[in-house]
Amino acid sequence: MLLALTLAASLLTPVQPAPDLTVPGAERTVTAGLDDLTTAGTTRTGHTDPADWAGLHSSRTVNPTGVPGIQIDGYFPDTSTTNATHGWNHDSQFVIRLPEKWNGGLVVTGTPGNREQYANDFTIADWVLSKGYAFAATDKGNTGLNFHTDGLLPGDAIAEWNHRVTQLTVAAKAVVRQRYGRQPRRTLLAGISNGGYLVRWQLENRGRLYDGGVDWEGTLWRVQGDNLLDFLPKALKAYPDPAGVRAAGFAEGSEFLWPFHRQYYWELTTQLYQKELDPSYQGTAADYDYHARRPYAAVARIALTGRITKPLITLHGTLDSLLPISRDSDVYARMVGPYRPFRYHRVEGGNHLDGLVDTHPDTLKPMLPAFRDSFAELEEWVSRRAPAGP
Repeated sequence: MLLALTLAASLLTPVQPAPDLTVPGAERTVTAGLDDLTTAGTTRTGHTDPADWAGLHSSRTVNPTGVPGIQIDGYFPDTSTTNATHGWNHDSQFVIRLPEKWNGGLVVTGTPGNREQYANDFTIADWVLSKGYAFAATDKGNTGLNFHTDGLLPGDAIAEWNHRVTQLTVAAKAVVRQRYGRQPRRTLLAGISNGGYLVRWQLENRGRLYDGGVDWEGTLWRVQGDNLLDFLPKALKAYPDPAGVRAAGFAEGSEFLWPFHRQYYWELTTQLYQKELDPSYQGTAADYDYHARRPYAAVARIALTGRITKPLITLHGTLDSLLPISRDSDVYARMVGPYRPFRYHRVEGGNHLDGLVDTHPDTLKPMLPAFRDSFAELEEWVSRRAPAGP
């Protein structure tokens, strides 16, 4: 049953009247007419959460503003409760934004890391909304440090991420049709890190729903071992020995980034995905041996193949110190091969987190400008490949 509920006046309050729109399959929705759908406006009205996108962009980033339209917040039926946004305590939350001046397109995203549904608002939504795209984002069905508690079998939580992106895509297309009177003539994917993984997986397995995508440093899951459960424990074991960390796949020249990533990311990330994909393991993160443990069945459920069916542009920073380029996108490019619709941009001096550009402005290059260039490149590529829709 579809429910359209009115929340307390202090929560998701409409700025202007909004039409009654139905999100197919949603259990709860709240619709608001807003003077500005970008973060400049939604931060003021409570229709985003800056904590979701903290650290993902440089403080010097300048974003477009002033895009009026409609925002729909809600969630699909789910049994897990890791997402407390709006006091809902309910997973599978989503946001759909519909600008007044629509260009006929739709951009769908899943969030990086284990963040909630607003995580792409500053890096992706502001930009595409200003270009006239409708925008939809999902929390992937589970969030936070306990995401791995969702599901019964190893790999269930990550497998749900893919389902939730597909679910939101189908629903968002229907909402676009209601709002504008026709289906989007172009549906594009975009995502960062785990969100980039979702772009890859969707174009490999659900390509019929999309016209193309931009994968920004997507996480690579591969049974053969090019995955973070293989290289992160090796880096932890070797640290601080430079030769040992480089042997794990981390680039020469990225050494100045290792202490920060060792403290905040390498161990925690390893532990979280051990719990998700190999929950019986009881040892330390540094002692984890992927090929000895052989969580192959769980990884196979979420693994990528490279068999994309629609245009994909991948970009990855050469100084990425969480998902090193030599163990991730370099490998994925080889998996895709030369005969599928794929372009690959290695961004010299780019790192996994644009927020670190503020700390190292002379050595790191922000990835966001490269993403925007890649998105424009995808638009031109897709336009040349297929005629416009109705």
